[in-house]
Amino acid sequence: MITDTEVRVKGVQALTKSLGSVGAERFIALIQREPFDYTKWQRTLWEDQSVEEISRAAMKIFEKPAEQ
Repeated sequence: MITDTEVRVKGVQALTKSLGSVGAERFIALIQREPFDYTKWQRTLWEDQSVEEISRAAMKIFEKPAEQ
């Protein structure tokens, strides 16, 4: 199990890789400014996908070699 600090570091790294430095900063600022209901967001996140589609996407990610 990884520590909370490791989760934060990996999360920021993933955001930066995906959005770039400025985009990652904007995302964090938006999350901190707005009331955010994570549970409600999760309920609608994949509502247009079947369980099979979600499973296939997860397996593709799982099968990729770990990046160092």
